[in-house]
Amino acid sequence: MKVAIFFGSKSDTEKMTKTADVLKEFGVDYEAFILSAHRSGGLLRKTVEKVEKDGCEVIIAGAGLAAALPGVIAGETTLPVIGVPLECISSGSNGLGGMDALLSIVQMPPQIPVATVGIGNAKNAGYLAVEILAVKYPGLRSKLIDFRNKLANDAAANGGNGVEL
Repeated sequence: MKVAIFFGSKSDTEKMTKTADVLKEFGVDYEAFILSAHRSGGLLRKTVEKVEKDGCEVIIAGAGLAAALPGVIAGETTLPVIGVPLECISSGSNGLGGMDALLSIVQMPPQIPVATVGIGNAKNAGYLAVEILAVKYPGLRSKLIDFRNKLANDAAANGGNGVEL
């Protein structure tokens, strides 16, 4: 089981590392690439072909501003693509707090969907990739069930059964 992580700018590395951390937690292999849909379209196409041949099963793509990267990738593959809208805070940009990226990613044309998580929520992209892969891999599904049970137990321990005020 393998995931490819794409993002369009080196400045997004810290944000997208959260995706990799989740995949590591569940023992899912991944590769990461910094490629712009606008500046390196040909190389992006070749890289998507490469990750497909290498056995990638899910692609996560983070992008800000026009956020074309997830949609362009989805147009090049039949693999599930998860988009992570990113807030662009680089100098000289006039970002809209990530809303521009969110709307760009969720407004894909019919027949070419991109699953989308919340603005900057790269961790959830990792968890969604794990859920997708868990359909096929029983061992991963077991880890995911254990993780969810721990979440429920932690919630109960932290006041889920009532607290005294």
